[in-house]
Amino acid sequence: MRILFYRYGSICEPDIISGFQELGNTVDEITVEITNKNFLPGDGVRLLEKELLAHSYDFIFSVNFYPFISDVCTIFRIRYICWTVSCPIMELYSDSITNEWNRIFLFDADQYQTFAPRNPDCIFHLPLASNPVRWTNVIQTASDSEKERFTCDLSFVGSLYTEKCQYDRLEHAPDYLNGYLNGLMAAQQKIYGYHFLEELLPDSIVDEFRNHLPDFYLPPEKCIRNDRAAMAQLYLSAKISSNERIRLMQLLGQRYPLHLYTGSSTDGLPVKNCGFAKTLTEMPLVFHYSKINLNITAKAIHTGLPLRVYDVLACEGFLITNYQSELTNYFIPGTDLECYTSEEDLLTKVEYYLAHEKDCQEIAHNGLLKIIQYHNYPERLLQMLSLAYGLEQ
Repeated sequence: MRILFYRYGSICEPDIISGFQELGNTVDEITVEITNKNFLPGDGVRLLEKELLAHSYDFIFSVNFYPFISDVCTIFRIRYICWTVSCPIMELYSDSITNEWNRIFLFDADQYQTFAPRNPDCIFHLPLASNPVRWTNVIQTASDSEKERFTCDLSFVGSLYTEKCQYDRLEHAPDYLNGYLNGLMAAQQKIYGYHFLEELLPDSIVDEFRNHLPDFYLPPEKCIRNDRAAMAQLYLSAKISSNERIRLMQLLGQRYPLHLYTGSSTDGLPVKNCGFAKTLTEMPLVFHYSKINLNITAKAIHTGLPLRVYDVLACEGFLITNYQSELTNYFIPGTDLECYTSEEDLLTKVEYYLAHEKDCQEIAHNGLLKIIQYHNYPERLLQMLSLAYGLEQ
């Protein structure tokens, strides 16, 4: 098949392209949005129409959902296949999600349950994957100085969400609103595997919050407006993620040498700020040479496993991640990776595994084997194409 891949610069795009090619497909790319973040949907429509008039494609693919691509594909009567890798994706509230030529794959089961009823024959649940071949090549060619640089007891790669937390723009909120939301967020922060924010946001609280937050999210035209979902996913979840990550950095950093690879400010935190890790050349070395890798899933991801989980395991790294309800569908805790269900559980397991390095190595190797066998891109893309074309797997 010949595929047109619309790219915006997600770290998994090169691996998906390689996966399609390994399956014998030809992949053409539109890459303008990687460098031009001001590229407008109208510009995309014109560019896409030009490409479709000049060439014949079996389908168009993108990471995450683009309403304008869906609309163009509907006009040209060509399948539009996309795969989410993050939450929230507010574009999923677009009316374009109902187009019959869509084949939308959602990595989070709760995300799927929310949106599938709007187009039940064209929306599917599909977990993420990784590319162990790519990461192994990087690890095997690392220099001695690189190995030494990235070797550590405990590491975390990611944002602390402090620089992207729009909740902090809340202005002149009354005490009862602050009290209610702080209590709600504190409760959700302690619960893994169940998300109740939207259930516990009455209309009065949503209205009050919107009135005190400048530039509260408004969807574009032809989108469902859901202020409760926007409040929970865009604002409260980001604030909880920030609070949780800062809290865990404090708890762990006070006890162990903790290497944090981030662009976030770490002022006042007992961690070693190592700056950004380059995705393709340094991140796999962090994952492989850290005795323990930590994953703290963003709260907007309700049930699914983020890409970070698959990539750490594909680098034969030992991972301790928070519990997610989909975790045991794909991995065995204590065998392929380890998970925690509370702050106390995390501290106990970090202490244990730092003292039992052989266990870490065995579990990391099992995790790699599980990725190689079940969660590589060619395997996952075959599942995707079978569902997209209604084929038996």
